[in-house]
Amino acid sequence: MSLHRLRTALLLSASLLAASPLMVVPQTAHAEAVAPWMDKTLSSDQRVALLLAQMTTEEKRLLVFGYASGDQLTQIDPSVIPGLNTREVVANVIPGSAGYIPGIPRLGIPAQFQTDASMGVRNHLMPRTSLPSSLATAASWDPQVTEAGGRMIGTEARLSGFNIMLAGGINLLREPRNGRNFEYTGEDPLLAAEMGAGLIRGVQSVHVVSTVKHFSINAQETGRTTLSAQISEPALRMSDNLAFELAIERSSPGSVMCSYNKINDVYACENEALLTDTLKRDWGYKGYVMSDWGAVHSTVQAANAGLDQQSGFPFDKQAFFGESLKAALSDGSVPARRLDDMARRILWALIDKGVMDNPVVKGEIDFEAHHRIAQTAAEESLVLLKNDKALLPLSGQKRILLVGSYADKGVLAGGGSSSVSPVGGNAVTGLEPKGWPGPVVWQPSSPLKALQAQLPKARISYLSGDDLSAAARAARSADVVIVFVHQWAGEGFDVSLDLNGQQDELVRAVASANPNTVVVVESGGPVFMPWKDEVRAILSAFYPGARGGEAIARVLSGEVNPSGHLPLTFPASEAQFVHQALPGGDLPPNSSFTVRYTEGAAVGYKWFDLKGYTPLFAFGQGLSYTTFRMDGLKAQAVEGAGERLTIGFTLTNTGAREGKTVGQVYVAAPKSAGWEAPRRLVGFRKLSLSKGQSQTVSLSVDPRLLAVYDEATSEWVIAPGAYEVQLGAASDDIRTRVTVTLAAQRLAARQGKTVP
Repeated sequence: MSLHRLRTALLLSASLLAASPLMVVPQTAHAEAVAPWMDKTLSSDQRVALLLAQMTTEEKRLLVFGYASGDQLTQIDPSVIPGLNTREVVANVIPGSAGYIPGIPRLGIPAQFQTDASMGVRNHLMPRTSLPSSLATAASWDPQVTEAGGRMIGTEARLSGFNIMLAGGINLLREPRNGRNFEYTGEDPLLAAEMGAGLIRGVQSVHVVSTVKHFSINAQETGRTTLSAQISEPALRMSDNLAFELAIERSSPGSVMCSYNKINDVYACENEALLTDTLKRDWGYKGYVMSDWGAVHSTVQAANAGLDQQSGFPFDKQAFFGESLKAALSDGSVPARRLDDMARRILWALIDKGVMDNPVVKGEIDFEAHHRIAQTAAEESLVLLKNDKALLPLSGQKRILLVGSYADKGVLAGGGSSSVSPVGGNAVTGLEPKGWPGPVVWQPSSPLKALQAQLPKARISYLSGDDLSAAARAARSADVVIVFVHQWAGEGFDVSLDLNGQQDELVRAVASANPNTVVVVESGGPVFMPWKDEVRAILSAFYPGARGGEAIARVLSGEVNPSGHLPLTFPASEAQFVHQALPGGDLPPNSSFTVRYTEGAAVGYKWFDLKGYTPLFAFGQGLSYTTFRMDGLKAQAVEGAGERLTIGFTLTNTGAREGKTVGQVYVAAPKSAGWEAPRRLVGFRKLSLSKGQSQTVSLSVDPRLLAVYDEATSEWVIAPGAYEVQLGAASDDIRTRVTVTLAAQRLAARQGKTVP
C-alpha cells in the first residue's frame, strides 16, 4: 500500500471512529473558505466540481459501493470490501434498514442511510405511518395528494435517521396479475408520471433523496430476475420509458433504480442503451443510477454501461464494484473518467437535494398529524364504482351488518419491501406467509369501529363470513349489508384476479339474502367480480393505508364525497389479457425465459380500445354523490417554438352538494399518424366545486403525447391531420368532442448533453 493510500485509510478510519457518520463540515464562513464546495451560493454543479477535485480514488470508490444492512455483512470477507472494514459498516448501519454507504467526514460528505419506501419508511423495527398504496393514491388523480404524502414520509425518514428513500415506483400496469402493481401508479404514461413525480417532489422537499424505479419495463414478479422483456425501441419510448422521462422532468429525482429484468436480452443494470443512451444522453439526467438489491451481474459491463452504484451488497453474488472495480480501474477496462462520473452524479444528488447541507437528526414523530395526512390521501382515492338506486351514502339505516376480511380489526396492506410496520402493531397476526414477503399486514384501522363512530344511532354488527349460511341469515334482518373482500399481493409473486377462498360465494350468499348489499374491495390491483350485477354498490379501496378504516367509513356515511377515479382498467375476464397465461408461470423457479410485449405501447385502456373489448370497469371511472357537467371544450394549435396544442373546458357542479371531479382529456389521431391505439390521455385536472359552481380549465399538451417515436432519427414525429379532442369523466364516458388540425412537426428526443 502506498503512503498516500495508507494515510487516506487511516484518516477515514479515525474519522469514522471519532465522529458520527452524519457529521459534515460546519456551515461557517471559515469552513467555506477552507472547503469552498460548502458554499451554498454556488450552483450544485460548481460545488460538485470543487469537491470532486479534492477526492482520492479510494474515496470515490467508497461512494459507488453500497451495503445491505443485517447480520449477513459480518459473514463477508473484509478483503472484498472497498476501503472500510465490514465491522465499521455494521457499527453504523441502522438496524432493519435497506442499506448504507459510508460518508467521508473530512470532506463533509454524509453517509447515505437508505430505507425501503413508497408508502412510508419500511423497517420491521420501526413502526411508521403508511400512506395508501401508490396505486390507490394514483386514483386521486391529484399530484398534490401524492406530494403531501411524499413530504410526510420524507419527514418520517429524516426523523428516523434516513436520507435516501427507495420510493417513486412508476412501472406501467402492463400485466394485471403483477404482484407489485399496488406499488406503482397505473397504466397510462402521463398519469403515472404526474402521480409518481408528486411523491418524489414531496420526499425531496425535506432534503431526502428519492429514487424513481424500477427502470425499466419491470412488469411482472414471476421470473423477475431471469426474464427478458422483448419490446421495440419506439414502443418502449412511447410507453414505460415515456412515464420515466416525464416523471424525471417533473421531479428531478436524485437517483434512478435499474430493474432486475433483462431488456431485449441485456440486464437493465448493464444496459448501455437504457442507462447511457436514453437516460443520460437523450434525457440529460444528472443524478445517479443505483442497482436494485441483487440486480448486478458484472463489473466492467455494468460500470461502462452507466450503472453508478452497486447497492445492497451482499444481495449480489459478488462485490462487483469492490475489489473487482479497483482492478478494472487499474487495467483501464473501466476508465478513470467513468469513476469520476459515477462519483460526480452521486455527489450532485447529495448536494442538489440538500442532503449534504442538512444532516439528518433523529427526533420525535407526530404520528397523529401524519395519520391525518394518510387518511386524507385515502379519502381522495377511494373509487365508487357502482351505486344503484343511490344506496350510498348511508342515511337512516338502523341495522347495518359488516361481513368479512377482518373489517372489525383493520385494513389490508401489500407485502414485501414497501410494507410499513404499523403504529399500534399488526391488527391481524399469524397469517401465512409469516416470512418474506410477509408478514401479511393489516393496518389497525377498523372500518367497523370507524363506522360505529360515524353513525352512532345505528346498530352496527360484524360477522367474519366464514359461515356462509350464518352470514345470509344475518343479512336478511339488516337494512344494509357491507361485505369486505380482499386480495393480498406483494413483492416476489404474482396473483390471480379471482378472489381466494370463498369470498365470491360469500358476496353472492349475502346479496341473495339482502339486495341492499355494498361490497368494499381491498386489493393490489384489478379483481374479477362475478357478482357485480347482484350487488347495489361497489367501493374500490385498494390498500387504503394507516387510516383506511376511517376513510372508508367517512365515504360510506357521506361525510366525504368520493372523488377517486380508476388509474387502471378492470378486465372482465382473462380472455381480455394480452397474455392469457402468465409468462413463465409454468416454469421451474430461476428459469430464463422471454416475455414478448407484442402490444407495444398499447397498454391498459389503449389495448381495450384497440381490441374493442368492454372491460368490467374502464380506466378513469369513478362516481360521486353529486353530478357534474363538462362542456365548453376548445382546442387550438398555438404556434411558437414549435406548435403546441392548448385545450380549455368548463366543469360545473350540477348536483345538490359539494364534490370533486376530474376532467379527463383524450385525443384520437388520424390513422395516418401511426399511433399504437385509437387515442391517448393527454391531460387532466381535478377540481373541488361547490353546489352550482363552475370553473374553467386550461391545459397545454406535451407534444410527445401526440407523437410517434422515430428510432431512425431519434425524433418525436407528429403527423399532420385532423385530431379529435375528447373531454369526459372516464375513458368510456366522453361528454363532448371537438376537432383540431395539427401541422407536421418533428421534435428532437436528445437534449444535446454529452455523457462522459
